[in-house]
Amino acid sequence: MTIRVFLVEDLPAMRELLIDLFTSIGNYQVVGTSSTEAEANLWIDEFPAKWDLLIVDLILAEGSGLGVVARARLRRKDGDVVVLSAYGSPGIVNHLRANGVAAVFDKADTQAFIAWLDKYSKAA
Repeated sequence: MTIRVFLVEDLPAMRELLIDLFTSIGNYQVVGTSSTEAEANLWIDEFPAKWDLLIVDLILAEGSGLGVVARARLRRKDGDVVVLSAYGSPGIVNHLRANGVAAVFDKADTQAFIAWLDKYSKAA
């Protein structure tokens, strides 16, 4: 089964790195990307059933990943949302988990993120 990923990341180099990662892992297909909250929310509204996994950064070129998480939870209850950000304070992490985020990773902890993706793809 292919897991459809919508990626919300404003840094072009990081976005390309993540796309390469999903391609190399297998079982993942990036179906869309966005660098702003408005673009991401529009995509989520237009294609609510076209993603299985949303990967979102908290700090975006415009807006916030928190708004994207809220929109994703509103539009699709069965999709999984993961936050990958360098700005996950304990309070924000608790808020995200209380709002249905499956996992929160620091961008510096790539090994934990990759391990989670491996387990996620095997469970799908």
